[in-house]
Amino acid sequence: MSKPSEPHRAGADPRRLLALRLRHAQDETEDLRAALAARPLTALATGVLAERLGCGPAEAGSQLLALAERARLTPQELAADILTTLPGPADGDTTPAATAPPDRPPGRPEPTVEAALTQAAAMVAATAAVLWTARPGGVLHPAAAPGFGDTERADWRHVPPGLDTPAGRALRQRTTQGPEGPVAATLGAARAPYRLAVPVHRADGPAAVLELAWPERPGDPTTAERRRLQTIAEVCALALTDPGLATTGPAPTDTGALDAALAPAALLDPEPAHGTPADFRLARVNAAFTDLADRPPHRLEGRTLTETYPLACADGLLDLLLEVHATGRPQHHDSLALTFLAGQTPAPVLLELAAARHGNRLLVSWQPAAGTDRTDHLLRAAQRLSHLAGFEEDLRTGEIHWTPRTADLLGLPAGTAPVPLAALAAHVHPDDEQTVRRVVNSAVQHGRADSAVFRMRHLSSYTHYVRLVAEPVLDAHGHTAAVRGAYQDVSAQHWTETALAATTERLADTRQEAADNHRLALRLQQAILPPAPPPLESAGLRAAVRYRPASQRDRVGGDWYDTTLLPDRTALLVVGDMAGHGVEAATGMVALRNALRGLAYTGAGPGRLLGWLNEAAADLTDATATAVCARYHPDTRTLHWARAGHLPPLLLRDGTVGPLPMPHGILLGAAEDPEYEEARHTLRPGDILVLYTDGLIERRDQSVEEALDHLAQVLAEPAADLDTLLDRALELSVADTDDDTCLIAVEVLGTVLGTTNDTSDHASDPPAPAAPPTGTT
Repeated sequence: MSKPSEPHRAGADPRRLLALRLRHAQDETEDLRAALAARPLTALATGVLAERLGCGPAEAGSQLLALAERARLTPQELAADILTTLPGPADGDTTPAATAPPDRPPGRPEPTVEAALTQAAAMVAATAAVLWTARPGGVLHPAAAPGFGDTERADWRHVPPGLDTPAGRALRQRTTQGPEGPVAATLGAARAPYRLAVPVHRADGPAAVLELAWPERPGDPTTAERRRLQTIAEVCALALTDPGLATTGPAPTDTGALDAALAPAALLDPEPAHGTPADFRLARVNAAFTDLADRPPHRLEGRTLTETYPLACADGLLDLLLEVHATGRPQHHDSLALTFLAGQTPAPVLLELAAARHGNRLLVSWQPAAGTDRTDHLLRAAQRLSHLAGFEEDLRTGEIHWTPRTADLLGLPAGTAPVPLAALAAHVHPDDEQTVRRVVNSAVQHGRADSAVFRMRHLSSYTHYVRLVAEPVLDAHGHTAAVRGAYQDVSAQHWTETALAATTERLADTRQEAADNHRLALRLQQAILPPAPPPLESAGLRAAVRYRPASQRDRVGGDWYDTTLLPDRTALLVVGDMAGHGVEAATGMVALRNALRGLAYTGAGPGRLLGWLNEAAADLTDATATAVCARYHPDTRTLHWARAGHLPPLLLRDGTVGPLPMPHGILLGAAEDPEYEEARHTLRPGDILVLYTDGLIERRDQSVEEALDHLAQVLAEPAADLDTLLDRALELSVADTDDDTCLIAVEVLGTVLGTTNDTSDHASDPPAPAAPPTGTT
């Protein structure tokens, strides 16, 4: 029968998909097994119909199918009904249809041991005796059992360590057990349910247990009889020189011990049977065994472990069992995380698992981890981790119950008697007494839950803070009959809150200081950077300016611009960038801007001005700065300019944008007496010159050349006026450093306002300009 294929999910765990495919294959195998199992049944029924109807097998098969359809049964169900109605064997026919050969009895023990056990049984009037020997892993084996039959001994040939028997308890506790009874789980318990078990532990041989059995409760053996039984047990143990006594013969079935176990258990055979195993096969599961996929026992027995539980084996189950089989050391896990398939869905499960070697087999017992025990364990861990302790005080009887560690949590000496709530105030800091009384009265007198934090009195440093939470327990009349609650050590939390409050206060002061500095820097910038340039038409220029502050409040910078008309009718154009941010950068910017404007009134050229400004930067500020200083002469339309470590201006002419050739010049404040080279360039009517600071183009992942190329492409696009051009440059800026930015754009006019000078275009190679006039301040 075909199965739907599992859906493919991107990124699905290949191990899960493999397990699902294996489950599909198992289901198909089950269908085939069922069909094969039913084939002999239908063949026999077909033969019966052929004999009774006197027809051939083909016709009889057709009749079987027709009858099944008419009766609304499957062919297998009808075949079973036909065969169960056949008459039994004739009287006198004693040949059984199928008789399984009986189990061979186990090997006989030493005659000395049999005789000693018989003597011990007769001494205390017991009907039978057993000498159990301990095998590796804690498995018990009946080495000798006079008074019990071979069938009984075969069923209890190997007793797993998890089975609660008198012999097992005597071996684990190293003390004599009993007489006790009636017991249900041991050899021959049905006819002799009362037992006495005497353990023997030997360093040079196997541990052993002498067990005596009675059908009715016996009297307690005397002290002398107990000593004699101990001696007989030791003699029998000494006689067992071979730890593998009575292990010849076929492999034991172990069905009696396995079925008597109350816990879920399974016997596993190594696969292959000889050599180093790579897998295990489920030989038998008991009635208590619960398959986590709810499969019946017949669908488990005979299958390999990896075939039955593929995901659990992949999670480590197979490796764990192989280790137990190889070393012989049993293992027990209170909470083992494994994954099983519930239908087609992987389901993680926490198991309590025990495994021990049982001859060449493995005895495995597992069950879901006990919820109550696990919850208690988690609750204790939570109380420990949260420094929590509980209490309950019965106001009617005065009985007080504290959970463990309550005295330690309160800082009281070990063994201190529980402190009543009414006396608790006497143990706390004087300043906290009223707070504690309020909580206690709220619960006792008013029937309301309340809480408070207090300090213990006996601690000299008063650094031990405890939270008290109390709630009333009311009786049928609504009166407080008891108070229950909890103490919690909140010292760490208290000091953390104190430190946090101090830090928050300091942070608030720092924030206020930063805000004040920010406002001061903004006011400095607003005072020194006018929103619009002064009219430059008398110098033959039209100008526009923009200033974009940084978006972050703490990055107010030292960028500045200046456009001014000097007394000799030349125009001064400047942009600069002071290193750093904040108030220091803003005040340094103000000092340099004002100094340069004052120096410009001397009529000196840009190179000379930057040299003087470098000296002023050393005197006025400790920081460095970059700048571009240009002076435009309208009579010759010549631009004289110099730079101090700044990027060159961009010239827009006839739709083409490019930087002006850069003269040499280092940062302001970087050297004592640097030389600033001065360059000149002839402009034409319609030319647009753009000066800017690096906040417009600076990127961490691009070179300066790439950023300048992008800015040139943006400026080359036609614009209605200078304002539109600068707004677009800011909008399409690729800068990612969040720095403030200054922009100046000037356009060369065709005529100079207020003059009648010739304004025709000069040649592209301009004549040498006249020396700049020396204006006065």
